[in-house]
Formats: sequence, structure tokens, C-alpha cells
Amino acid sequence: MDDEEGLAIALEEAKIGLAAGGIPIGAALITRDGKVIGKGHNQRVQKGSATLHGEIAALENAGRQPAHVYKDATMYTTLSPCDMCTGACLLFGIKRVVMGENGTFIGGEDLLRQRGVEVVNLRNSECEALMRAFIKEHPEIWYEDIGEES
Repeated sequence: MDDEEGLAIALEEAKIGLAAGGIPIGAALITRDGKVIGKGHNQRVQKGSATLHGEIAALENAGRQPAHVYKDATMYTTLSPCDMCTGACLLFGIKRVVMGENGTFIGGEDLLRQRGVEVVNLRNSECEALMRAFIKEHPEIWYEDIGEES
């Protein structure tokens, strides 16, 4: 599976989240041989959660895995991972993070790189357009999601 295919799975999750009234951020955890072990989308609005970002949902849906599974996987996410999601990737030893875009938000990319994680930005225009439209329509929800005042 190439990076575009991995991102397409995360983008589909983002669209599912948006259709359910949530923030359009999706993620997928995929092994080197192309097995999707977990995917999910931001569900903070839908579940009233403080922490259920897309990457966290993908990890949750992956279930318990041996350490080598995480180290051999790539986290695909439609948006630059926030500090919380960055920390989760580091905690589980995920060595590669591929994001759709960082034009609407820049998260912990530098920390990931400093800790030896390969970070790839696909600069996907569909991911960015989805986020820009959401931020314009729901700024209060967006700023709450990233822990800022609107």
C-alpha cells in the first residue's frame, strides 16, 4: 500500500466523522505489508470526549498489539498530529507518520522528527479544503478541539 492509499483510508474516516456531526479528522494505522490494524475519526463532539482525536481512535480500534506491530506501522492522519496524538505515536514507538496537510494546523511534527520518526506531509488539497470549511463554519468547536480560545 502506498501513502496515497493509506491517506485515502484516513480521509474516508474524516468524512464519516463530519457526516456524524464531528470534526473531519481521520486516521489509520497500517502495517508495512498493508494491513489496516486500526482506523478511526475524531469523535470529541459525538461522544463528548476530551481526548478522542482521530489518531487516538485509530489506536483504540487497533486494540492491544505487541510493541513490534506499532514499530512496523505507519500512522496516516488527515491533519498534522496535535501534541496529544504526537505523544501517543511516540509512546507506542510508531516510526512513521504520514499527514494529509498542515496548512490549517501544525502540531508536534518537530518533536516527532527530533525523536527519529519519519514525518511525511502529502499536502493533500482535499484534506485541507475539508478542514478549512469546517473551521470557517464551526470555529468554536475547532478551537475547543485544539485547546484554544476562539
